[in-house]
Amino acid sequence: MKQISYTRAAIRALRRMPANTARLIQSKIEAYATDPASQGNNVKSLKGREGIRLRVGDWRVIMDDQGNVLAVLDIGPRGDVYD
Repeated sequence: MKQISYTRAAIRALRRMPANTARLIQSKIEAYATDPASQGNNVKSLKGREGIRLRVGDWRVIMDDQGNVLAVLDIGPRGDVYD
């Protein structure tokens, strides 16, 4: 399993959303860290910037997969997170 690190922006986004949604997103991130193939359909490389995105319903998680560390850069609604 990879070590997961969150940026301040990601932690702030998790605190502001409903608790059940935050738990779902965290469980999907942990599932990806344990076995990247398990979330294969929901993960894509970003175009025009470094990183990958994980889709969780209408939410998007921007991550950077750096070997043993999975850095969660940002979490937000579908259209706003890419800005």
